[in-house]
Amino acid sequence: MNDRDLIAGFRTRLLDGQKAIRERYLSDGDARRMLRDRSQLIDLLLAELWAQQGMPGEAALAAVGGYGRGELFPASDIDLLILLSGPPDESLTTKLEALVGRFWDIGLEIGHSVRTVDECLAEAAGDITIQTALIEARRLTGDDALFVRFEQGLRAQLDPQAFFKAKRIEQDERYLRFQDTPYSLEPNLKESPGGLRDLQIILWVAQAAGYGRTWEELRNAGFVTDEEYEHLVRCESTLQRLRIRLHYQLNRREDRLLFDYQTSLAEQLDYQPVAAKRASEVLMQDYYRNAKSVTQLNVILLQNIGAAIFPPSDQAPVPINERFQIAHEMLD
Repeated sequence: MNDRDLIAGFRTRLLDGQKAIRERYLSDGDARRMLRDRSQLIDLLLAELWAQQGMPGEAALAAVGGYGRGELFPASDIDLLILLSGPPDESLTTKLEALVGRFWDIGLEIGHSVRTVDECLAEAAGDITIQTALIEARRLTGDDALFVRFEQGLRAQLDPQAFFKAKRIEQDERYLRFQDTPYSLEPNLKESPGGLRDLQIILWVAQAAGYGRTWEELRNAGFVTDEEYEHLVRCESTLQRLRIRLHYQLNRREDRLLFDYQTSLAEQLDYQPVAAKRASEVLMQDYYRNAKSVTQLNVILLQNIGAAIFPPSDQAPVPINERFQIAHEMLD
């Protein structure tokens, strides 16, 4: 098979696979399955391309960020880490360039970095965003021992207390950027208070402390009650369904629930007018209830996890005003 036919074959498999995933999702509405299925489709294609390009044994390909979690939304970036045992020579550099070019040739929109283990650890130590993406890394193919060394190095370097503080500060700053309210008229499904990011931060700080990386694991570890677990799964699924529908509707990445999209989205989701309320208003009412629940769960679970991460202190919290106090050297 010549190169052109090879690329065409991969492109066809990608397009057919994504079409089947979309049709199944529009039929059953199972957000978790859709995100998992799309991740697995991309996993398979990337691993095959890696093998066909004859990559060396001392290298590994990993998914990071949301793709690392196995949550690949229809228009989300495919973020990759190419992990090396040492600096690449000219021959390997050429192979890497060809590999990345091949990913794009078949229709994948990827973001990638090429790093040694030491480079990964150095960058993670100086940037909380990079550290967060890397703790979710998932090996796709390549040198398993190299990837384990990377994971062990990252784990040894993680300071759960420092990570928790940094993520709380990051959340506070994000809230300010989005008006510090879950009731925005045009909310961002990912970044607004009450959005997906509020749920992800809970799992990030828990994972950094070794308490678990899924709601099931946090429930088993005693951080989440059965009732909270049901709320978490339901709230997360609601946000995922809206984001998936929005990506499919626009055929591009868009996480803002703008006025222009609310009416058509309500129609797709079979919302009906109620009394004097339009279907789009009923949709947004449901969204706001969900967002309120997410913000409440975020507060409760971050407090629970924070209490486990930080040992009891003899120093009492210092009140700042009626809303805030200083506890664990942080604004709470």
